[in-house]
Amino acid sequence: MIGGHGKVGLRLLRLLGRDGHRGRGVIRNPEQAGDLEAAGAEAVLCDLERGDDLRPHLGAADAIVFAAGAGPGSGPARKRTVDYGAAVTSMEAASDLGVTRFVIVSSIGTHDIAGAGEAMRPYLQAKRDADDALKQSGLEWTIVKPGHLTDAPGSGRVQVSRAFGGRADVPRDDVALVLLECLQAPNTIGVEFELFEGDIPAREAVRSL
Repeated sequence: MIGGHGKVGLRLLRLLGRDGHRGRGVIRNPEQAGDLEAAGAEAVLCDLERGDDLRPHLGAADAIVFAAGAGPGSGPARKRTVDYGAAVTSMEAASDLGVTRFVIVSSIGTHDIAGAGEAMRPYLQAKRDADDALKQSGLEWTIVKPGHLTDAPGSGRVQVSRAFGGRADVPRDDVALVLLECLQAPNTIGVEFELFEGDIPAREAVRSL
């Protein structure tokens, strides 16, 4: 899990631990290790932004989920190095080690960067470039494009769409649940989809893609 201490990352690691899996979360700050261990995960200290080598930490991973981001307070340069650069570094490490399954958290709006506000464009460009790199990587990819993320309690029910241009909220709880379902659903390999709150149970929605 790249972005292991993020709000989505920690939720996914808890779900993996609940289901008996041993997740590993990549973090830059050693002070965050306790939170990952409390979630049932192993903390991996690796600063991709600084150029640390991820490969020694992947071991026999079954899949990589990339959910890291520079965050709303960062400038365009950092969005480029994290949302795009760290994603590509992770893809390259996965390819080198034969970890073929790669799920990335992208964003709605990447299909229409010109139509976005000026402040959002560097973020959306970095996300779209990372998505494009993943499509060309040869990995077994899935691209999840959530709507506006909220901390509202998840319902376990969502709406998914392979058409782009939707706009709605989605709880982080439900994003994490959909990521978990994607890891167990081979039909999502090679699929890019938008994700919003909705009425369909997450497993059923994911398997309908």
